[in-house]
Amino acid sequence: MKTKQVPVIIMLVAGLVTCILGFTMHMESAKFVQTLVIVLVSFYILGCIAKLVLDKNFKEEPEEEATEEAGEESDSEETDGSEEITEESIEESTEK
Repeated sequence: MKTKQVPVIIMLVAGLVTCILGFTMHMESAKFVQTLVIVLVSFYILGCIAKLVLDKNFKEEPEEEATEEAGEESDSEETDGSEEITEESIEESTEK
């Protein structure tokens, strides 16, 4: 799962909400900038924590394990006793 953008998206959404509320409440510029910086930093940290939780809970299966499982499946297909009929096996049987 691609979670690289999660902290940035959370931070920007919180900043947008803060900007809208600041403009509608007619906040002073200094107070608005101070509030905005605090909100952006705090929500970036919360976004990083959310990213860690998502990464921990939704791990992607490593490629090595996937190839090992595929190898086991092909081994079981080879040993199931059924033989595929190919052109080579037909030619061999007709030559005998």
